[in-house]
Amino acid sequence: MSITVPSTFDKEDFKKLINKKLNNDNFQQYKKLFTDNYLCSRGEEQYRLKEGLSDELLVKLDFVLKRIVKNKQFDSLKDIAMFLRMLLEEKKYIVLFAYNGTGKTRLSVEFKSLGQQIIEETDEKTADTLYYNAFTEDLFYWDNDLNNDTERLLKFNSGSRFFAGLRELEMENRIRPLLHRYADFDFFIDYDEKTVSFSRSLRVDEETIRIDKLKISRGEENIFIWCFFLSVVQLVVDKEESYDWVKYIYVDDPISSLDDNNVIAVASHLAQLMKGKDLKVVVSSHHTLFFNVLCNEINKAGQLFLQKNTKDETYIMKDTSKTPFFHHVALLKELKKIADSEKIYTYHFNILRNILEKTASFHGFSHFSSCLRKETEEDEPVKKRILDLLSHGNYSLFDPKEMVPENKEHFIKTLNNFLEDYKFNEKIFEEEQFLEEQ
Repeated sequence: MSITVPSTFDKEDFKKLINKKLNNDNFQQYKKLFTDNYLCSRGEEQYRLKEGLSDELLVKLDFVLKRIVKNKQFDSLKDIAMFLRMLLEEKKYIVLFAYNGTGKTRLSVEFKSLGQQIIEETDEKTADTLYYNAFTEDLFYWDNDLNNDTERLLKFNSGSRFFAGLRELEMENRIRPLLHRYADFDFFIDYDEKTVSFSRSLRVDEETIRIDKLKISRGEENIFIWCFFLSVVQLVVDKEESYDWVKYIYVDDPISSLDDNNVIAVASHLAQLMKGKDLKVVVSSHHTLFFNVLCNEINKAGQLFLQKNTKDETYIMKDTSKTPFFHHVALLKELKKIADSEKIYTYHFNILRNILEKTASFHGFSHFSSCLRKETEEDEPVKKRILDLLSHGNYSLFDPKEMVPENKEHFIKTLNNFLEDYKFNEKIFEEEQFLEEQ
């Protein structure tokens, strides 16, 4: 871990330091660390760090200094994972927001790896973290029966300790009530073949017909795996012996392929499961709505915003606990920055449409076009052009294409008109740290 502990403090700065507070918690729990290890000789104007301090003590000092600054600097994801583990000694829950590409999944792996040790006698690997991320989803894979196209089964890797005691714990009865919160299909687990088959009941001509060996959608598959994970978390809560190794739970982006209604339901359900339980939990997400719901429903959770500095490959983590992290404000700020740079890609129209839809809904309109300015009859062709562009839903985030100049002009005009018609605090577009400073 990279340690940056100052060797000296001016008297005035040291006095401010030991009177610091952390989110209304007294700093007294840390004060002794500094008063014991920084000394100021008579007549001197500086406090100096004692020589020969242990690495363990330096790590603690470094942790506290990072706790009290708004922008925490880290050299690597491993350093962040170590910081999160230390923070969980104070906090029960941490909710972390980061855009895609920042390294959220790799951070969850680093966090898990810090809890792993090799037992020399048996060569076995211990663990202390039950995690949900892209690797969890990879424990399940489809056999689509390409020859006959009838036996479509979801297989699972039973070698993972994620599936410990699967048959004995009657997982179907634990998963099914959770699944039926979100979906209308059913399933059957074949423990011997390590497969899951899906079915759905349909009403046809006043009869109920059951369709077996169903190939469910990607979103439905994600919901099933998520409910599987939640049922395992419940086993941890119930202190089931098969999962007594779990000390931490790490959840990374569980809401891919879900619409906003399910995003809210998943976040709310997760918050209810976490609250009041003897769990230490980290949840990371790129989805601002999901992040907001969790922050609103979990009191005293650590709320962090992770960013990557692409120039030197370092990281900045900001504490947003005192600041409401409004997702539409964050997105608008991003779109304004993009518009000013004129590096505008086709998928940015999708983001703008999403904001317009939510604004229209908030104001009681049925369609986002109500939020498009129409000043004269001559604007009608332009408005139609914008509607066509905004309504196009096939822009790829994975194969982005820069807009042609004409469409860039439409995008910038639409965004600026919206910002003029629906007043926002202009400081959010002027000051880089506005949200953190409030």
